[in-house]
Amino acid sequence: MSYSYTHPHPAVTTDIVLFTIRDHRLEVLLIRRGSDPFKDSWALPGGFINIDEDLAACALRELEEETGVAGVYLEQLYTFGTPGRDPRERVISVAYYALVPPDRISIRAASDAKEVAWFKLDKLPPLAFDHESIVAMAHKRLSAKLNYSTIALQFMPEKFTLSELQQVYESILGEKLDKRNFRKRVLTLDCIRDIGESRRNGNHRPARLYAVKSPGTVEFIR
Repeated sequence: MSYSYTHPHPAVTTDIVLFTIRDHRLEVLLIRRGSDPFKDSWALPGGFINIDEDLAACALRELEEETGVAGVYLEQLYTFGTPGRDPRERVISVAYYALVPPDRISIRAASDAKEVAWFKLDKLPPLAFDHESIVAMAHKRLSAKLNYSTIALQFMPEKFTLSELQQVYESILGEKLDKRNFRKRVLTLDCIRDIGESRRNGNHRPARLYAVKSPGTVEFIR
């Protein structure tokens, strides 16, 4: 298919903020760039969209090509288009954020990424382009969605305790929550189910185990 344009047109990319929680800390997956601009700098996974490619498909493809990560929950975040954000040309980026439990992924550097690694959200290295702003907006969106959706369940393993789920909320928000109020609220949402099993952690009494009722989906709270 051939194209003819009267006006100059910008290039379009996708960038992905991939979150996980490890050791009760929210972390972000970054790549070390293997080419200019910002060669050897840390950045978000992402790249240019093909002319016949869907935006979400591009985001998933770039994430898998550069980090080896696939099959994650993905949600569109925002469009970043400030002139000069990319020194090569006029580039507009459609940013996404993705969530994944730490026990369901393995990472590897590939494509034009020299290295891939997890970084704690509060200890990120200097980032290329405007990726620091993208990460900050993704964290803000994720924190806000805890109040009106079941998005936190995307971080949970197949079986988990209510204490482990509360730790996920606290890791995202960066604050402690009241145990009794949290459990009452979560159980009222009817988004998890008691699987009839329990787990003992240390000297504490066994805790009930739960599972997500609708894995891979995010429901809105009315």
